[in-house]
Amino acid sequence: MQLNKQAIFNWSGGKDSALALHRVLQQGNYEVTCLLTSISQQLQRVSMHGVRVALLERQAESIGLPLRKVELPENAAPDRYAAIMKEALRPLKNEGASVGLFGDIFLEDLRQYREEQMRKLDMTAAFPIWNISTHELITTFINSGFQAIVTCVDERKLDKSFVGRKLDQSFLNDLPQGIDPCGENGEYHSFVFDGPIFAYPVAFEKGKVFYRQFSEENTASQLNNGFWYCDLLPEQFQY
Repeated sequence: MQLNKQAIFNWSGGKDSALALHRVLQQGNYEVTCLLTSISQQLQRVSMHGVRVALLERQAESIGLPLRKVELPENAAPDRYAAIMKEALRPLKNEGASVGLFGDIFLEDLRQYREEQMRKLDMTAAFPIWNISTHELITTFINSGFQAIVTCVDERKLDKSFVGRKLDQSFLNDLPQGIDPCGENGEYHSFVFDGPIFAYPVAFEKGKVFYRQFSEENTASQLNNGFWYCDLLPEQFQY
């Protein structure tokens, strides 16, 4: 019998990652060897999502998969980012992984970029929820029993009132016209704390809401603006 291909799952901790991982585990076409997450070296938080590393680690523990963290410097240029990711992936490939799994849905340029980076390591990229309607995906997310909280919103797309809310039907009903229900265009990011891939809920408390303006020096244009964040605190955490 042919063995399933070993795969690295690129994990953000948000809803798209959770849905994609759930689908992969249900279908059984890959042996997921680990969760790979990029974090800010300076802030020790999940890149863009703003979630503390301690909560990321508790997610992985509940899911039951090893976590590999890739620390990225602030405002890393694209070439530097690619080099760091390549160095992080190389030992995983040497351990037997041949596929990188991603939770992207419809951004073609992002897919092409990921495929190109995987090819450089003689690996392939796979996208378990690619081209599925985002309305269908978010409905499946909620109906499957996943629970998530919105940790970050792009101020150009959503106002401060949306951050810190539970990702449920009420949240979706309040989204302005033109906002993708899965936030695939970067409108919002989330932290999944319970659902069918978890052995137990990840406990946290909501902390302060804060604003962060990304540097104009960052070459990624989507970061040249401000974001509202809701800090999530592990239990028994004190500022």
